[in-house]
Amino acid sequence: MKVKDAELLIVPGYTNSGPDHWQSRWEARLSSARRVEQAEWSKPVREDWTATLANAVNAAEKPVVLVAHSLGVPTVMHALPLFNKPVSGAFLVAPPDVANPAIRPRHLMTFGPYPRDPLPFPSITIASRNDPYCAFEVAEDIASAWGSLFIDAGESGHINADSGHGPWPEGSMTFAHFMSRL
Repeated sequence: MKVKDAELLIVPGYTNSGPDHWQSRWEARLSSARRVEQAEWSKPVREDWTATLANAVNAAEKPVVLVAHSLGVPTVMHALPLFNKPVSGAFLVAPPDVANPAIRPRHLMTFGPYPRDPLPFPSITIASRNDPYCAFEVAEDIASAWGSLFIDAGESGHINADSGHGPWPEGSMTFAHFMSRL
């Protein structure tokens, strides 16, 4: 599948993705990409976030590919039953451990636990070995449950602008390869 033939839904996490974040850069660069805008970025409510994502998927005019980061990942997982249209694939980056009672802010735990059913579409999950929001083994375990191709990003922090992943060329290449196989 070519990027122009899909609707790329950018699904940011807690507090949104700033202008230097790879998601924002991809959105600006890819004409078929659009951000799923949440009403409240700093006080996320699972039901609101999942409904907003489901509305975006259900309104899509082209095949949907989800590009989720951080809290966007559990948003995708919990929104799945609300989708009335099929999703072609999902690119899932830095899933947080929303079942960990040490997570901060604590209200992010309302997005847990993750559903563990296999995903009904191809997916890639990318995780870092030193992500402060999720132990590598936890990310690997949930990706396995979903039937997602798991990619070890090495020691890459939370794979965001703060960890030096603004442009993130490795992510762009991995995403291009993923799209070519859909």
